[in-house]
Amino acid sequence: MPQQPLSQVPADATWDWQEVGSCREADPELFFHPQNERGLARLRRDRAAKAVCANCNVRIECADYAIRAREPYGVWGGLTEEERERVYVRITLAQFPRQRGEGAIAAAAEISEAVSPGALGVVS
Repeated sequence: MPQQPLSQVPADATWDWQEVGSCREADPELFFHPQNERGLARLRRDRAAKAVCANCNVRIECADYAIRAREPYGVWGGLTEEERERVYVRITLAQFPRQRGEGAIAAAAEISEAVSPGALGVVS
């Protein structure tokens, strides 16, 4: 099956939601891993980024954009690169979300789980 390009900005993309994202007040490096970051360091950074996303009013719009654009890097809407990749693998090219909101619908379970207590490392 042919692959879709790594990243493509959706034709109906808007950017106004980015102006009010919780990430605007955080260090941008929190959302993008440095080269060769692995293991516990990456897990901690991802969880810290997800914690910012968990309290964000535009988290769903952000995740929707990232899914539809096939963002290859960073934490978007609480979803890590690996979590988004699992969504891309699950969705066939014919079903790939094109319109605003379709990414959020297609990845609703993953978006919800991304900022769950378990994903944030909160043990009960």
